[in-house]
Amino acid sequence: MLYFVRPNDSLQTIAEMYHTSPDSICEMNHMDTYRIYVNQPLFIPIRGMNGGERFERAVETYQIKQGDSLFQIAREYNTTVDSIKQLNNLESSALTVGQEIIIPQYTEAVLAVPRVNIRTEPSFNSEIIIMMDQGARLPVTGTRGGWYRVQLYNGQPGWVNKSVTNLVAHDGSKPILSTLGYYTLQEGPALPGSYQSFVNNTEGLSQLGLFLFQISLENPTMIDKFGEFADNEIVVLKELAHRNNIKALAVVHNLLYESGGQETSKQVVETMLSTPENRTAFVNSLVELVERYGLDGVDLDIEDVYEKDRDRLALLYEEIGEVFREKGYFFSTAIPSKTGPDDPSEFAKPFDYERIGNAADQVVIMLYNEHGWPGSGPGPVVSYGRMKEVLTYASSVMPKEKILAAVSVFGFDFNLTTGKNQYVTYQGAIDLANKYNSEIIFDEETKTPMFSYTDEEGNAHEVWFEDSRSILAKAELADELGVKGLALWRLGMEDPAIWNVLNENVVVKKS
Repeated sequence: MLYFVRPNDSLQTIAEMYHTSPDSICEMNHMDTYRIYVNQPLFIPIRGMNGGERFERAVETYQIKQGDSLFQIAREYNTTVDSIKQLNNLESSALTVGQEIIIPQYTEAVLAVPRVNIRTEPSFNSEIIIMMDQGARLPVTGTRGGWYRVQLYNGQPGWVNKSVTNLVAHDGSKPILSTLGYYTLQEGPALPGSYQSFVNNTEGLSQLGLFLFQISLENPTMIDKFGEFADNEIVVLKELAHRNNIKALAVVHNLLYESGGQETSKQVVETMLSTPENRTAFVNSLVELVERYGLDGVDLDIEDVYEKDRDRLALLYEEIGEVFREKGYFFSTAIPSKTGPDDPSEFAKPFDYERIGNAADQVVIMLYNEHGWPGSGPGPVVSYGRMKEVLTYASSVMPKEKILAAVSVFGFDFNLTTGKNQYVTYQGAIDLANKYNSEIIFDEETKTPMFSYTDEEGNAHEVWFEDSRSILAKAELADELGVKGLALWRLGMEDPAIWNVLNENVVVKKS
C-alpha cells in the first residue's frame, strides 16, 4: 500500500495506524533513518492471511533522467500523465533529475455524479453509448483534452468527460483481480436468491453470470429457461449491470434435470455433441440467446460428460470460440478442477484443459468439489492447498490470464453419524454455531472456518464454510499465482463482510 506523509506524522504513528512497525516500513522503503518529510511516498507492508507481513509485489518505480517528460514516461509504460500525477501527488508536470516516481498499474475513472453519459468520441456532440450510474468504475486507457478514454463492459472503448469523474490510479500494491458473481433465483426458504446481493455490491463485481438457462432435455440443440422468470427480468439485470460497467453473461448448463440425475445430464450432452449439425445448431442457439437479451456473451457450464465425448466436447468449445470472436461476443466456460493430466476424477477427465484454454476467452475452474459430495467426509469445500495445486497445473497448460478461480461462498454441515451433509449459507452456518454455542475455529492449514456440534439426537456434526477471511486468502493466492481473478458461487449465500474486505484489500478490475 502507498501512503503519503502528512503534517505531524511520525514513522511511529504511521506504523501504529497500519498495525506494523517502523522498522518494517524502513526495510520496505530502503530507509536507514526514521526521519520523514511531508508528501514523502511510503510503501506500507500489509499483514496477509498467513499472519505475516505481505510485502507488496507489483509496485514499479522510475527514476527521472535528463530529458524525461511525463508524456514520454506515460507512453513508455502504457499509462497516462494524469494517472502518474494523481498517484504521485504531483501538482505540475515539472520533474527533477533523480526524482523517483511510482508507475501506475491500473487506473479508473469513478463516476462522481448521477447518470453520466459515455460517448463514442471525446465531444459533447458525439453519440451516447450508454448512461451510467454514479459510482461506476471504468478502466482508463487514454486521454484527449478534457476527456478520458475508458473501457466498457463489452470490451469496447468509450469517452467520458473528466469533469464528472474522480481519477483513481493504483500502484499494484494490492491485488488487481477480476470477479465474477454467479446469480440464481431463490432455491428454497434457507437459500435466498441473488438479487439483493447483486444490487448492493456492484462495485465489487466485474462480471455477472446469470445461472438461468439450461440445455434443453427435449432437444439438446436448444436452450430452455431454468426457473420461472419473465424476459424483462433478464433485461433489467443486464441494464443494471451495464450501468455499473459489469459484463453480463448467460450461464448455460446441463444440470438439475427433474429425473435421471447425472446420467440424464451426460445423455443430453452426448446428443448435442453427436453430429456437426447438432453442434452448429447449439452454437446458433447460444448466439440467439445473447442477442435476444442484449447480453455480452455466455458462460457455458457443462459438468457431466461421458469420457468418450472428450474430443467432441473440445471441438464444440473451438467452434463456439470461432463464432463468438467473429461476432464480438465473450465466451467463458466453467469446467471441473483437476490437479494434473492423471487426476483420477471421473468428473474432470472429459475436459481437455489445453484445447479449452485456447478456445475460450475465459476459463472458470470450479474448485468447489473437494468436500461436500456424497461420501466425501467432512472438510473444506475449497482448501488453500488444493486451490494452489489445481491453479498451478491449469496455468501450465492454458494462459493463466484467462483463468478465474471459482470458489464457494457457502459451506456444508456434515453429519458424522449418518454420513450425510447439508448445504449451508454463511448465515446458516453462523446460526448453527450460535444455536449450539459452538466456537468457530479458523483452520490455518486450509484457510477455512469450521466448528463442531452435537444435535438433539446425539449426532456429531462438523460445519465447514467460508467467510471474509477465507475469501481474502483465496484472492491473495489468485494474485500470487498470477491468474485473472475469482468467481464466487453464489451471490446471496456469502458473508456480507467479504465486500468490505475485498474493497479494502483488492482492486476489482472492471471489463
